[in-house]
Amino acid sequence: MRQYEVTFVVDPVLSGDEIKTAAKSYEDLLKNEGCSIVATDDLGLKTLAYPINRRNSGIYFTHEFTTETGAVVPKLELAMKRDERIMRFLTIKLDKYGVKYNDDKRNGRIGKKEAHVSKLAKDNEKLVIKDDLTRLEGIGPKIAQLLVTAGVNSYEKVSQADSDQLKDILAKGGSAYLSHDPGTWPEQAKLAAAKDWTKLDALQNKLRGGKVVGEEE
Repeated sequence: MRQYEVTFVVDPVLSGDEIKTAAKSYEDLLKNEGCSIVATDDLGLKTLAYPINRRNSGIYFTHEFTTETGAVVPKLELAMKRDERIMRFLTIKLDKYGVKYNDDKRNGRIGKKEAHVSKLAKDNEKLVIKDDLTRLEGIGPKIAQLLVTAGVNSYEKVSQADSDQLKDILAKGGSAYLSHDPGTWPEQAKLAAAKDWTKLDALQNKLRGGKVVGEEE
């Protein structure tokens, strides 16, 4: 029996239900091909090493499975290549050490979660990232974290914030953020909240660093 692990990144602009459906569809594909699912891990929203399709982050999932021959792997990878919901994927065959490592990790023998997680981070709703704010032109991972820390953790909240409010949040991050202009962020966020990606892309094509190209300082 062979054991594999496939890790894939789902587009974060999809709704929560669409993201779960995407992950479940590949679990079903594996089962339909006679594979046994060892474990499924929802790793959540993570920052990408480099932008993909204008996204700076994605929702990570991992399916670990066993199969008799491994013939399912090409079929699985072809399906993911054709799926617009999937931004990237990687399939690896696990040797006995990889199998043991994953089993030990799942059972808490290694890689224990940090015990000193801030209670505020666990209990305070404002620190939960509800939307991928880096989807907005002019907002990178560090600025997104500043916004989330300030309680502006969704497209809707960005759309409701005025320019002065956003500038105050940037100022708290230090002088390095004072050059950023949040003037278009609420407009972009309003389109993102409405999932009007066509209009958002059209608007963003006119922007550079969140500002309209050619706009006078």
